[in-house]
Amino acid sequence: MNFEDFREYCLGKPFVSEGFPFDQKTLVMKVAGKLFALVDIEDFNSINLKCDPEKAIELRERFAGVQPGYHMSKKHWNTVLVNEDVSRALIFELIDHSYELVFNSLPKKTRNELTLG
Repeated sequence: MNFEDFREYCLGKPFVSEGFPFDQKTLVMKVAGKLFALVDIEDFNSINLKCDPEKAIELRERFAGVQPGYHMSKKHWNTVLVNEDVSRALIFELIDHSYELVFNSLPKKTRNELTLG
């Protein structure tokens, strides 16, 4: 996977925005203002993604390329190495999972406002 594939995939999801709130090299993807993915645009080797805690443990045990979230809550975030043993399809699934976790954690009122326009 390359940076543009990652970026286009994320931006293709509903209500997603991108920005640089931390520095000029860490791109943050948000759904309704809530972070679901981070990448270093200068050194695209990994993606930080939110993950269900039990699933995070399972993924870390199965794949060398899934590690506890770098500079993030180790319980709720994984760092997924894009050039390791994690397939492109699984990376897309993990992006979807992160997005869904964040979207579903939004207040019901916010979710309704977004989906009803």
